[in-house]
Amino acid sequence: RACPVGLGKMLVLRSSCRHPPLQLLRWFSSKMLPTLTLFTKDPCPLCDEAKELLQPFKHRFVLQLVDISLPENRLWFDRYKWDIPVFHLNGQFVMKHKVDITLLNRVLRDFEKQQML
Repeated sequence: RACPVGLGKMLVLRSSCRHPPLQLLRWFSSKMLPTLTLFTKDPCPLCDEAKELLQPFKHRFVLQLVDISLPENRLWFDRYKWDIPVFHLNGQFVMKHKVDITLLNRVLRDFEKQQML
């Protein structure tokens, strides 16, 4: 049997496992990261700046980029064309125009607290 072992950012499978299935399920659930969606387009200097500011937090979320200029993202273009960069955390609006480090830290901390319950 394979057993997951967390090593920093890497998930390694060991060949033997002494953890019962429920304990493994709790382990995986506690390791789930929120999705931070960045609505962007190219070019977007403010979006490039935002990506740089997000670097210190990258271990706390999965970054999803949505290019609003693509035809399949027309809805997002209509909504955010004058506001990018725009950020959602797990589908909920968080901020726009620039990264607010204090706000980002707070919403990530709130998410992490919820994961511990």
